[in-house]
Amino acid sequence: MDSIAKLGSVELSLFQVKKRGISGYLSHYRPMLKTIAKFKPDIIHAHYGLSGLLANLQRKVPVITTFHGSDVNLPHVLKWSRWAYWLSAESVFVEKGMMQKFRKHKDCSVIPCGVDTLTFHYVPVEEARKKLNLNEKGIYILFSSVIDNPVKNYSIAMESCNFVEKRLGQKVSLIELKGFSRELVNLYMNASDCFLLDSVSEGSPQVIKEAMACNCPIVATNVGDIDWIIGETKGCYITSHKVEDITDNLIRAIHFAETVGRTKGRDRILALELDTFSIARRIIEIYKKSISKQIS
Repeated sequence: MDSIAKLGSVELSLFQVKKRGISGYLSHYRPMLKTIAKFKPDIIHAHYGLSGLLANLQRKVPVITTFHGSDVNLPHVLKWSRWAYWLSAESVFVEKGMMQKFRKHKDCSVIPCGVDTLTFHYVPVEEARKKLNLNEKGIYILFSSVIDNPVKNYSIAMESCNFVEKRLGQKVSLIELKGFSRELVNLYMNASDCFLLDSVSEGSPQVIKEAMACNCPIVATNVGDIDWIIGETKGCYITSHKVEDITDNLIRAIHFAETVGRTKGRDRILALELDTFSIARRIIEIYKKSISKQIS
């Protein structure tokens, strides 16, 4: 939203869904109608399948729904997301493979979420560790999410780090990515030897793009569009879900951090035009396309 607003051609109003579950979403129906009546939008852009379904319960304003990952990958949510897909004027997927879960009946777009390359940027490791009061000689691995989310596979990550400790004969700190401001996340990505994502499923994970923008070495399972994002970037490794493979690749990433330093992930992000402003321009084109359909 910030990037779209800064481009100056779209007036925006935010309506937030603050309660979870079907009943939680439905409780926002009347407040949503009041917001629509007050703002009088040309388009509603809903993010996440359940939000798209809620937005489509009214039929006066066309809805664009962006599907992000769990709304497609989790079966109990997918059944509702399919309704949102059929009812929406346009559908956007953050990753191409997600479209296979739907029967294509209209134009769809694949537009990943952009990464804020101003917030997420390179900081020398020594400087980042000093600001975070981390041991200059320590080994730090940044975990992709909170530890209590089963999809993120924390137990396998922890087991792999224990094996890395034994093989290197040095303590390894696995840092949970929880409760940090965006600025702190940037520092941790720059302070860490590598970033680990061993999720069972993903859409187009922002944290991978953010780690790339910080030039942080990465070890990740081949889920969502990660393989495409990483490409041939040296210091970034695709792994299986097996503990032994994750362990081997973590050691490779740590060795890369010690001998080479940082990756050229940021160059890859910019080459793919995955920065927020490039993505915002593509989204605005979707808005224009939807409005032109209404007029015609």
